[in-house]
Amino acid sequence: MKAIKIHQPNHLETIEIPIPQPAENELLIQVMASGICGTDIHIFRGEYLGPYPVTPGHEFSGVVTAVGQAVTRFKPGDRVAVEPNIACDNCYNCLNNRQNFCLNWQAVGVTRPGGMAQYVTAPEKACFNIGDLPFEEGAFMEPLSCVLHGMQRLGPELAGKIALLGAGPIGCLILQVARLQGAAEITVAEKNRSRLEASLAFGADRLCSNLDDLQKDHYDAVIDATGALPVIARTLDFVRPGGKVLWFGVPPSGKTIPLEPFTVFRKGLTVLSSFTSVRNSTQALDLLQSGRISAAKLVSHQLPLEEFQQGIESIESGEAGVMKVLIKPNG
Repeated sequence: MKAIKIHQPNHLETIEIPIPQPAENELLIQVMASGICGTDIHIFRGEYLGPYPVTPGHEFSGVVTAVGQAVTRFKPGDRVAVEPNIACDNCYNCLNNRQNFCLNWQAVGVTRPGGMAQYVTAPEKACFNIGDLPFEEGAFMEPLSCVLHGMQRLGPELAGKIALLGAGPIGCLILQVARLQGAAEITVAEKNRSRLEASLAFGADRLCSNLDDLQKDHYDAVIDATGALPVIARTLDFVRPGGKVLWFGVPPSGKTIPLEPFTVFRKGLTVLSSFTSVRNSTQALDLLQSGRISAAKLVSHQLPLEEFQQGIESIESGEAGVMKVLIKPNG
């Protein structure tokens, strides 16, 4: 089979390797759609977790082609999506329902081979049946589950005013979830004009192309969906006294921002982050299958496996019209 292999930061190639065999508790999945995530870009650029070499890809769906002897919930032919974070379920954090901070954490596409390949193995407990949901939408189970976890942590007020910084695929998922949670007014800030305008279809009320145009000390909640350090550094400016800030976007590791603790103190702020998800995959699938969350319109490009790096560069370039780039390893 063909697979992408990142050997070291900024160096990858398409290689041919044997199709893996599932362990007794694993599924072998033919990958039909695999989304390029900001985390994949950080891995490629040497800015995130995980050892090298690695086959990336943690947002994917496909068809079960083989199952291990101990598998009971799936059979060949089933259509599945994968929750990439694999917890041991036996360490201190897991036993306290903090599986996302498992002390023996593994992740498909980060610490073990991922979905940027024609076939991949995953533990049965990490797989979810997507039924008739199109593969392209099933690949959104993982990012949506992360969004749901973050928004549950934030707990936005009913009829609240929200400032959402960033209108990429994650930002537009957050936008839809915030609308479902009862936000009265959502202002979206995004410098990419095509993304900014696209956010209207997902529930944005007001658009802003420059952070300087946002009202200061005004919003009940401010959410960063960019991971860009200069943007994160401005979030405290816009939240009202007693409000909440959610840093959702993935920033580069090893970097810092200037922060005045007195601002947090004086405004009585709650500043939150969100790391992966905790048992949110079923919720995500329910919302996708019900149509309450729209994912299909977020897909702008579908590329063959060999064009994985071109997909990354298209996202990084910020060119008009680029949203979620899906890789189709099997055509």
